[in-house]
Amino acid sequence: MEPQRRTHGLAGDLARRFSAVRGLSEALVASLSDADATVQSMDDASPAKWHLAHTTWFFETFVLRDHVAGYRLHDERFPFLFNSYYEAEGRRHARGRRGMVTRPTLDEVMAYRGAVDAALLDAIDDLPAPARELVVLGCHHEQQHQELLVTDILHLMSENPLEPAIWLAAAKVPVAMPGPIGWIESGERVVEIGHDGQGFAFDCEGPRHRALLPAHAIADRTVTNGEWQRFIADGGYCDPRLWLSDGWGWVQREGIDAPLYWEEQDGVWTRFGLDGRRAVDPAAPVTHVSFYEADAYAAWAGARLPTEFEWEAAAAASDASGGNQMDTGGAVEPRPAAGAPAFFGDVWEWTGSAYRPYPGFRAVEGAVGEYNGKFMNGQFVLRGGSCATPRGHARASYRNFFYPHQRWQFTGVRLAKDL
Repeated sequence: MEPQRRTHGLAGDLARRFSAVRGLSEALVASLSDADATVQSMDDASPAKWHLAHTTWFFETFVLRDHVAGYRLHDERFPFLFNSYYEAEGRRHARGRRGMVTRPTLDEVMAYRGAVDAALLDAIDDLPAPARELVVLGCHHEQQHQELLVTDILHLMSENPLEPAIWLAAAKVPVAMPGPIGWIESGERVVEIGHDGQGFAFDCEGPRHRALLPAHAIADRTVTNGEWQRFIADGGYCDPRLWLSDGWGWVQREGIDAPLYWEEQDGVWTRFGLDGRRAVDPAAPVTHVSFYEADAYAAWAGARLPTEFEWEAAAAASDASGGNQMDTGGAVEPRPAAGAPAFFGDVWEWTGSAYRPYPGFRAVEGAVGEYNGKFMNGQFVLRGGSCATPRGHARASYRNFFYPHQRWQFTGVRLAKDL
């Protein structure tokens, strides 16, 4: 994807970033058929085709329609199909019915992307500052959808009895099992939490404020598959004393006895991934576990989940662009820790913190103000990014959030304990 005219300075940097982000989305779906890109495997997941179109709708609506004089929508029907949850933008197709949209085809969605990309790149030199800020927001928004795209494809393929591999497996390099968890201790102290105003952040990451941390210790790595297998073998999924009431009800109702995508046959555990079904690597971080499972494991281990404030204070000095994060399309998966402490990449880490606004939070004006604030209810915060998080997207103040039963994302566990 090339800009339609030569750009320089800040506009040129923004054009190159926009093109790179858009290009990665297309690389992620390069191996999909039209059918692969259309089917919806559950209400929480969306078809690949929808992700591609929705992120395009975002740029077309909030940048081109609102800031480029004379721009005409590519297709007047698309806003109804590809709006997600923006009430201010009017009626929209039901989320759980996105898999019924067999038309437009994948080729037509890709043509839509091409048309919007060309129009935005042609206009980027003349966009006012607020519109350029929306382009930056749209790029980060699309990076969020890239991770969802990968995990939604994984869930879709897991529902296929053939369990097809989307990408070839990466070469496996034997590694030693991680040693015992080490603990990073901290005395009671007051810390500054939240985005410091340097660079991009979502509105939910601020305002920056002070938080009191009790004396505590946080693990220097996440829990491994091997450790989780011991939890299973010890009856962790069968002991109601370890579980929150809602979690125990969920385990019983859904018949949960292992992380999502795990199967046991003849005493051997396997997992399904983007590279098909393979043996569980005992040295790799456990993933695809819910908040309920993470909390139960912590209770079994004689520990607890860290608060998001403890996590951010411990991770603040780490490189947010480091670790095992997504650079290109491929069979991403968590990898054994190469060194500790490691706070970014591999798996999103459940915290014990409810997703609620920080003191002084105010949603921004307009439709984009619906982006985060209205979801601050009933969900828990995760930190750190995963193997499917596009590199450069994460930061120490980043707050991901999901409902406590959800586990189709690359979610894992880091322990903490009181001192």
